Amino acid sequence: MISIVIPVFNEAGIVREAAEDLCRKLDVLGWDYELILAENGSSDGTLEILAELEARIPRIRHIHEPEPNYGRALKRGILEARGEQVICDEIDLCDVDFYQRALPLLNEGVDLVVGSKAMKGANDGRPFIRRLGTRVITVLLRLATGFRGTDTHGLKAFRRGRLEEVARACVVERDLFASELVIRAQRMDRVVREIPIALHEKRPPSHHLFRRVPRVLKGLIKLGWTIRVRHR
Repeated sequence: MISIVIPVFNEAGIVREAAEDLCRKLDVLGWDYELILAENGSSDGTLEILAELEARIPRIRHIHEPEPNYGRALKRGILEARGEQVICDEIDLCDVDFYQRALPLLNEGVDLVVGSKAMKGANDGRPFIRRLGTRVITVLLRLATGFRGTDTHGLKAFRRGRLEEVARACVVERDLFASELVIRAQRMDRVVREIPIALHEKRPPSHHLFRRVPRVLKGLIKLGWTIRVRHR
């Protein structure tokens, strides 16, 4: 089985159509899969839509976290996944092309495949300020943790047996859990491979970029201290 884990927060406007469309595409491929929608702190009816989807579509199940916390929801989804291979996606992407390119690499022995928005060959269709934000965060992660790569946040595929221990070792939540997962995978000698992706979001981001800056900086300090100073 393949597990697809997607955190969702206040996505009532697109979650039903996106989930149904993703399931249709995967059914056409004939895959054995589960779609885990990891809701966290929504206040717009998202949770009710997820319950309806789960009752109607056997491949879908949802989990609920009471507070808005992307990283906690993603981590829980990963740890509750039942598939041998796990894909982390975003509800405004649902990039099946990435799935089809990443899974063969896992079968060849790669432990973690990262879909990079910034490496050569990628096509990042987001606004300039968000593209710049990705590159700034990447530079800060390199300085704070010794990260080796071009991107950490967004699309990922991995072998659950090789990354479950890595996920459990992560100490930060919210915005930087996904980054810590990649960084710790490198530090724990997992085989990590980046592949370029084409990124075209279906809607504006649900979190305002500048409001996240203080929280991201705090997470960077905690992550850098944990890895560089405490060596954990």
